[in-house]
Amino acid sequence: MRRDLFVGIPAAAGAVAVVSALIATLEPHVPVLSLGVLYVFAVLPVAVLWGTPLALAVSVASMLAFNWFFLPPKHTFQLQDAANWAALAVYCVTALVVGLLGARTRRRSADAEQRRREAHVLAEAAADLLRGTPEERALERLQEPLAAALRVDVLRLAAGEQAAQADERALPVTAGGKVVATLLVDDGLDVDGQAAARLLPALGALFALQADALETEALRRSDALKTALLRSVSHDLRSPLTAILASAGALANANLQLDADDRNELAVAIREEAQRLDHVVADLLDLSRLEAGAVEPHLELWSADELVAQSLDGSVRVHVELDESAPPVRVDGAQVERALSNLIDNALKFSPPDSPVLVRVEHGATELRIHVVDHGPGVRGADRARLFEPFRGEGTGLGLAIARGFAEVNGGAVWAQDDPTGGHFVLALPT
Repeated sequence: MRRDLFVGIPAAAGAVAVVSALIATLEPHVPVLSLGVLYVFAVLPVAVLWGTPLALAVSVASMLAFNWFFLPPKHTFQLQDAANWAALAVYCVTALVVGLLGARTRRRSADAEQRRREAHVLAEAAADLLRGTPEERALERLQEPLAAALRVDVLRLAAGEQAAQADERALPVTAGGKVVATLLVDDGLDVDGQAAARLLPALGALFALQADALETEALRRSDALKTALLRSVSHDLRSPLTAILASAGALANANLQLDADDRNELAVAIREEAQRLDHVVADLLDLSRLEAGAVEPHLELWSADELVAQSLDGSVRVHVELDESAPPVRVDGAQVERALSNLIDNALKFSPPDSPVLVRVEHGATELRIHVVDHGPGVRGADRARLFEPFRGEGTGLGLAIARGFAEVNGGAVWAQDDPTGGHFVLALPT
């Protein structure tokens, strides 16, 4: 406010001087008594820009200047004609009214701008809530618009209840009696109290809503995971267990007459089903580690042919096209092998038994791409986004989810692309 007056007072004096000069120029040509109304043009901009007090001062100064310079006897504050008193009073009242109206317009404009700033803050908070932006990132994004709304240069917004430092002031953001965030400002800054009284409770309600939404989503996903795990237990775990129990029971049954070939066949079945069971359990453990962020890659240089070779299981249906000029990549070989083998297993599973699966390597300026192409039914565009969700369809369906997880841990990506010949997956790794 003090800085505004430092500018406003000289500007007001200059406005009175300019209008006085204009009246002096017009005085020889226009009856002087009718020119006093021109001082309205000094009062109005001052009222709009600096408010009522300075506008009132300009109104009084304008009438004093008009009396001093233009009404006889000049250069005194006395008036010879009583009519001049009436005209001067009318001009003074007119200037005062114009000043009040101009100041009111200024206040309304300032209020509208202030409400716009506050609405912007709440809109940003609501948008972050709908987008599911992490809490720390959302609070950081709100700091600048919130500082503008509260008319301070800078502030900090921290989650939960925080203690102020020595040179700070803490303003709690509450919802339902609970502190959901803390506003921290420098002691030397004056926060707009009315704006804070409007904004902080609304922000508190939004933060509380975000917390409730996150908790609800976590519960929903937990319920979905439990349901999927039960379905997995009933299908992908129970099937090999049933086969193992049946084969082991046959071997242990003394009443069954089994020759060496029968016993060997049952033993092979037990081993294969146990391996299948081990694979399912390993998938579940890998997915849990990926979702918990507990997977750390051990980066080494690997060539494309090494990665492809260790991903193959010896199937004659897999055809490989290597790119001899492909540069090596710095990745965790075991994790990338797991991702690529899952893509190949998926292609073998969903393509006809007598059709080949193509693994093709190519490279660009910034990444190595390994394509896995089959001649199966392919994937429609609408279903492509759900391909990498765990527990989709019958069984665990973890292969593609794990493939994407291990690729992303190594700085790469996995996606399905449109191909009229069948399924087409791409594993991309940075070179």
